[in-house]
Amino acid sequence: MGDLADQPCIICVAITGSLPTKENNPAVPISVAEQIESTQEAFEAGATIVHCHVRDDQGKPTSDPDRFAQLKHGLEQHCPGMIIQLSTGGRSGAGQARGGMLPLAPDMASLAVGSNNFPTRVYENTPDLVDWLASEMRTYDVKPQIEAFDLSHILQAAIMFKDGRIKDRPYVQFVMGVKNAMPADRDVFDYYVHTVKRLFGEDVPWCAAGIGASQIRLNEWAISSGGHCRTGLEDNVRIDRDTLAPSNAALVRCAADICRKFDRPVATWQQARQILGLRMPATA
Repeated sequence: MGDLADQPCIICVAITGSLPTKENNPAVPISVAEQIESTQEAFEAGATIVHCHVRDDQGKPTSDPDRFAQLKHGLEQHCPGMIIQLSTGGRSGAGQARGGMLPLAPDMASLAVGSNNFPTRVYENTPDLVDWLASEMRTYDVKPQIEAFDLSHILQAAIMFKDGRIKDRPYVQFVMGVKNAMPADRDVFDYYVHTVKRLFGEDVPWCAAGIGASQIRLNEWAISSGGHCRTGLEDNVRIDRDTLAPSNAALVRCAADICRKFDRPVATWQQARQILGLRMPATA
């Protein structure tokens, strides 16, 4: 693992998601304007990737490319240099509508390469849709972040990288703590890390996300193991069991505190882009 002091940690903030509402936590940013303001605060607190979903006028999840375009433009203006990652997740649309924002050429986009159970439904990612999304990401030079809800998803990403459907070494994010999917299990987590390094190389960057009460636990596991971490109101609306998070920035500050606990620097946006092999923006 090496000296953690020499390994800046990328903090990703998942600002909104498809499920949390103002009723769950008034700080959840729903409108594009709220999302931009919340992201700017999180950026200033240390987040260098923003994972984005958008909502319609009723606050329901959507894959509307125009909404994504408005959000992307605002983030580029107010958070110069921050890595913009758009979601192609299945709660926001169906079929190829899930990738309708990829022609906007964001820095990154999420890519789930297999199906799994969610709390009340199957999160369906059929092989033909996965291949189409991956093809669009290659066309528009968008780096995929592999959303690994299961070990098989890491192995499938390796197959897709080997046969050229994924252009660069995948950036894999372990998602743990989703009900009916993979729980936050330390032995499994350690095997995920082992598998990613075995398949893609010891120096490959990887990330982990914990859902709900698992968020802080996964932040600690990832940061202390040399990986990168995700936080934000999409995954967890609380600071602790009794306290709602006042903002996305507050959750980012918690992750930054964990970095300090393990003597890891928080990555700047320049370092994050270098670690992930992303182009530097001309106007930042």
